Amino acid sequence: MDRMLYLAMNGAKHLLVQQAATANNLANVSTPGFRAELNAFRALPVVGGGMPTRTFVVDSTTGSDFTAGAMQYTGRSLDVAVRDKGFFAVQTPNGEAYTRNGGFDIDANGQLKTRNGLPVLGEGGPITVPTDGQIIIAEDGTISSRPNGATTGAVEVGKLKLVNPAEKDLVRGADGLFRQSNNQPAAADPNVQVFAGTLETSNVSATEALVNMISNARQYETQIKLISTAEQNSRQAAQILNIGS
Repeated sequence: MDRMLYLAMNGAKHLLVQQAATANNLANVSTPGFRAELNAFRALPVVGGGMPTRTFVVDSTTGSDFTAGAMQYTGRSLDVAVRDKGFFAVQTPNGEAYTRNGGFDIDANGQLKTRNGLPVLGEGGPITVPTDGQIIIAEDGTISSRPNGATTGAVEVGKLKLVNPAEKDLVRGADGLFRQSNNQPAAADPNVQVFAGTLETSNVSATEALVNMISNARQYETQIKLISTAEQNSRQAAQILNIGS
């Protein structure tokens, strides 16, 4: 009974954590370049005096699903998608981070930024482009500008920093961006290429996420019923002991 109570209590607690991760995935089903979060459970015994009858559940984040999302053509020159493996580098208050979301904008000062206002990094730092020209982004990430309405005279103004660190070394932050586990900036990878005028969609399946939410809710209900059963067993055992005395 004691063991059942601990198992059910911890199972219910961590199912709520799992449900939160699933809900976050579902909320980002329309976020370009989003990578689904993966979680797993494992049981551990409680170490202490007496018999090892208690166990508890640990929710361990196993990482992210790095499966590529579908490519969606937008025709917008500042929409860029990474081809196959790789990431864009952006500047955050806590240092360099990486994202697959290539929906960029240009602010009033000509700085290339993400939709969230983070500076997009080039191989020499944040990228600044002319605000009165047409922006062209090549497959290797080279950014050029040419006068509006012209078909020639493009001038290179920067190059996107495209990286491809090992996926096992990447850690997702609370802001949804990835960083290397050693907190060191990744080196630019010349083999990473991009598609201009295209955005990569989220790799979250809305149908699968909804099914997982229903499954988590049912499992949570089962754990609560087990807790209630353990309580009833304890009450009935106490009544039997009182009768005997």
